[in-house]
Amino acid sequence: MYRYSLFLLVIFMLAVGCKEDVLPKPKAQLRLEYGAPTQGELQTDYFSFTYNTQAKVKSKTKTSLVLGYPEMKGEIYINYKKVEGNVEKLLSDAQRLSYEHSVKADGISEQPFLNEENEVYGMFYEVTGNAASQAQFYVTDSTDNFLTGSLYFYTRPNYDSIYPAAAYLQNDIRGIMESLRWKK
Repeated sequence: MYRYSLFLLVIFMLAVGCKEDVLPKPKAQLRLEYGAPTQGELQTDYFSFTYNTQAKVKSKTKTSLVLGYPEMKGEIYINYKKVEGNVEKLLSDAQRLSYEHSVKADGISEQPFLNEENEVYGMFYEVTGNAASQAQFYVTDSTDNFLTGSLYFYTRPNYDSIYPAAAYLQNDIRGIMESLRWKK
């Protein structure tokens, strides 16, 4: 009986003692990849620019348009205003709108933009953190034309989750700024 008990105890110890510790698996990170952009040209009464044709022109009026990216659940809103001696107010409004996101943002970096050859001057604001908008911009020729734009995602802002899409669309916005031409 003693041997039988000892034998069962050894078998039990081997069975229980040989298991590896169970460790929780680390959280996986989703790798999001978006295709290389193909360029198309968008014309309005006041300006033109090249844009990523993966974007769908959702709405377009004489003074505003929305470029939708359904794959990324994001949209770039673009608004045009005629400068009528009020360029200081338009600049102030654009800057104020950009910094309204500072409440939720971890940081806002300003990146000046100059294209003297085509008279396009502006500012690109990259917003980091859980703000409603991940990018804002404005461009102007200082005398006749003023254009503002904003990037929004129609999902709850979680910067870690939307970062790949935000970075991709911020590059599209820079492409819009670089290719913008005013109509005379």
